[in-house]
Amino acid sequence: MLPSFFTTLLSFLVVLTVIVFVHEMGHYLVARWNKIAIQTFSIGFGPELFGWNDRHGTRWRVSAIPLGGYVRFVGDMNATSALPDNDVIANAGPELRDRLFVSKNVWQRISVVIAGPVANVLLTFVILYALLLGYGRYTIPPVIGDVVTGSVAAEAGLQPGDRILSVDGYAVRGFEDFQRLVATAPQRPVTIVLDRSGAEKTIVATPEAAETTDRFGKTHRIGRIGVSRDVENSDVTLYRPGPVEAVGMTFEEIRFIVDRTVAFIGDFFVGRGDREQLGGPVKVAQVSGEVATLGFAAFVNLIAMISLNIGIFNLLPVPMLDGGHLVYYLIEAVRGRPLSPRVQEVGFRIGLALVFTLTIFTLVNDLL
Repeated sequence: MLPSFFTTLLSFLVVLTVIVFVHEMGHYLVARWNKIAIQTFSIGFGPELFGWNDRHGTRWRVSAIPLGGYVRFVGDMNATSALPDNDVIANAGPELRDRLFVSKNVWQRISVVIAGPVANVLLTFVILYALLLGYGRYTIPPVIGDVVTGSVAAEAGLQPGDRILSVDGYAVRGFEDFQRLVATAPQRPVTIVLDRSGAEKTIVATPEAAETTDRFGKTHRIGRIGVSRDVENSDVTLYRPGPVEAVGMTFEEIRFIVDRTVAFIGDFFVGRGDREQLGGPVKVAQVSGEVATLGFAAFVNLIAMISLNIGIFNLLPVPMLDGGHLVYYLIEAVRGRPLSPRVQEVGFRIGLALVFTLTIFTLVNDLL
């Protein structure tokens, strides 16, 4: 069942608001910890819809365009914190000057900048960990039932009865793990470790690219090697890890998502990229509405996935993003002095053009 427009809109706003709030709260809390004067904490861009001032003088606001957010420090020229406002800095008294972002040492500024993406990763960890402890996971034995003649699996030497132990270093606890690890690696070699009659073997196979359609009619490009297995009710078990084991499983899941995300981006540089899988705000809204119809756990899991991807995206070394600020500050740490305002301004203009171009591309891609 396709979601209604209201469900899609509301789901999108919930997803984006939670993720943006956590990201900006990361910046805010570390800035407060470093005694930095904060002018504005905004969810959204553009005209303010409503807001209030706290006892520290920070303006908390919800703005009209819900496609992001920002923390603006006293002495910033604008909401991007790209360049300082020299007039404000020049007229600041001694007490305020000590609390300006630009007055802090480079490592304090680095900690503030990196706190946003770290907050996104922490949100992902907390959600995945809670879901794993609360719901557990249904699993079936990772044993191959059939191998299609002439398939990638047959050519690689996989056989019925093989028990899969790991793929690309990721532990395989169930056949569903094996399917997912292969499906997320179309046309990329995967290293499969298996147990065959008590002997451990390692096989390398390259899944072929195939298209599949989900329950909402969306087409996805996945990897397939040509194996399957029949599933009886008795094969399905609910596995509930303990609190300590769940920590390791959650970290492994995050590592898997990061690895596959980086590989997905890398595919575009070697001619394997599928632009249909790229998405901007429209696609995020569509997916949010669709997943919301699947229940609470699926919806919260989506928030975790998007949060992690936004954290990764913000660490790209592009001026205007957190990663771009980090590059500037790391250069400053090595040189002992910051880059000139002119160089920084040129970098931010290039970064703005790149981000704007990517936004337009994903928007057009979503609508086509």
